Amino acid sequence: MTTPETLAAMIPDGASVILPKGEGPDAPVALAKALIRRGARDLHLITLPACAAPVSGMMVDMLIGAGCVARVETSGVSLGELGPAPAFNRAVTSGAVTVTDATCPALYAAVQAGGKSQPFATLRGIIGSDLERMRDDWVVIDNPFQPGDKVVALKAINPDVAMFHAPMADREGNLWIGRGRDLLYAAHASKVVLATVETVVDTCFYDDDALAAGVLPAFYVSAIAHAPGASLPMRMDATVDLDAVRAYAGAARSEAGLQDWLAREVFAARSAAE
Repeated sequence: MTTPETLAAMIPDGASVILPKGEGPDAPVALAKALIRRGARDLHLITLPACAAPVSGMMVDMLIGAGCVARVETSGVSLGELGPAPAFNRAVTSGAVTVTDATCPALYAAVQAGGKSQPFATLRGIIGSDLERMRDDWVVIDNPFQPGDKVVALKAINPDVAMFHAPMADREGNLWIGRGRDLLYAAHASKVVLATVETVVDTCFYDDDALAAGVLPAFYVSAIAHAPGASLPMRMDATVDLDAVRAYAGAARSEAGLQDWLAREVFAARSAAE
């Protein structure tokens, strides 16, 4: 076991990083803050789908606001009911960050292709959409089994790094992710898998039939940091500390306010903990 700071040091500038939904308990917020403290630059973020779309939130917005991000592959970054993501909006408007539009089934298909060492996956439902026309890395081809039947070939996604927060690790380095199959897909596809965890247990998950089905095996996991509360303000019971997100949203409306928030909540908070 190690620390979020050590995990952040394992993510090089310019890396492609796949992230879970930004408002869930698997959001690795403490690791994102460690990346900001490290001064990470030129990251390419890929946001895993939520129920309807690959949308992220506060965690991605603060990484963008701290200057860590060059490109985001997503369908949007939002603070949900609290409104637009301020740093994301400013960065897109100014051209500081490039957005590659994505959609839920396409992203899942490409990540699963990457995990299976396939060069591409195919999808039919986006043919004729604006999204298909805007993505020059997606190619419409003939179904080889039915000439004239068109499908879209989506290049496989193999991120440099997958990072997320998990409920538990065991003594053998296995992660319990429960029903989070999207985390499993991301781990299969990625070259490096870094996780923070709430709890470390002195057992093996595979010895418990009730837990075994929800395990990400240790051989997929590069490093783990024991960091209780590392997803806050996203809580492990899938609720959100809206007051904390509201405070971020208010501060981030201006560049100066965002920098004050980062100084207080990212840099000073770490110094106080030490």
